[in-house]
Amino acid sequence: MTSWIEFAGAAPRIAEIFTRRHAATGNLCMLATLRADGFPRISPMEPRFFEGELWLAGMPHTTKFDDLARDPRFCLHTATVDTHVADGDAKLFGRVRDERDPALHQRFAEALYAETGFDIRGSDLRPLLRGRTHRCVLGRGR
Repeated sequence: MTSWIEFAGAAPRIAEIFTRRHAATGNLCMLATLRADGFPRISPMEPRFFEGELWLAGMPHTTKFDDLARDPRFCLHTATVDTHVADGDAKLFGRVRDERDPALHQRFAEALYAETGFDIRGSDLRPLLRGRTHRCVLGRGR
């Protein structure tokens, strides 16, 4: 498993496509998790890049975070903005780890506020999940 910085260094083309699409959709991605019954679940998600890492944060006890608490495996796909998928199709596969360091939470909240104006400073940021990439796929575009 690698950090985002390590991944981007090893697979720069895929990382560039992923970050470009991520930005073009206002940070929207599709997150695939596994439900308790073993079936897949797809949920919208706005992951963030912070301190060289991929982060998944959101409201606690949502189904996607319950899934990840039970089974940390995920797939992340940038929302498609081009119906012809001319860039190809980038997906990241990995695992998450819940980070509980209060200082990290506050740095994340400060960075989010500076970037977006969304103020969660001083809030309990659980879950704050660090995504580690295991593999990636880049399908051919048309």
